[in-house]
Amino acid sequence: MEFAKNLKRERENIGLTQAEFADKIGVEQPTVAQYERGIKQPAFLTIVNIERVLGVSVRELVDGKE
Repeated sequence: MEFAKNLKRERENIGLTQAEFADKIGVEQPTVAQYERGIKQPAFLTIVNIERVLGVSVRELVDGKE
């Protein structure tokens, strides 16, 4: 669940809506909502895009970056 919480925090920190973020990482907005609720985990290529857009590693999203 840390990943979900941290993903949402980092997305909000850079000022993107779920829809804007989804467009940048190549998924639909409902998929981002599922990531942020911990319902679904992103595929590998999506993780690469998440890291690029947020400027943080997936490890930081899993472990937490405060």
